Amino acid sequence: MEVDRKLLEHVAEVARLKLSEDEIMKFLPQLKELLEFFSQLKGIETGDAKPSFQPVELKNILREDKEGKCLSQDEALSLTEHKKDGYFKGPRAV
Repeated sequence: MEVDRKLLEHVAEVARLKLSEDEIMKFLPQLKELLEFFSQLKGIETGDAKPSFQPVELKNILREDKEGKCLSQDEALSLTEHKKDGYFKGPRAV
């Protein structure tokens, strides 16, 4: 693939970027280098490797749902100053 000013301007136009002359001169060698690295990836033999869309294996991190000892209403309310008539007292909703 020929990487030249015309290609860079097209990419900038598609991305809706307005590049100055200085930016074009700065980004042109960077774009060439980037595309060369990607072209090297084409030559890598992957064999029968399946595509991976999640690089880190997802595991179920939730604990098993087991019945356990719960706080009584009085124990739960003992940990707050904001209570009224046996319930937690929250801010007024308008």
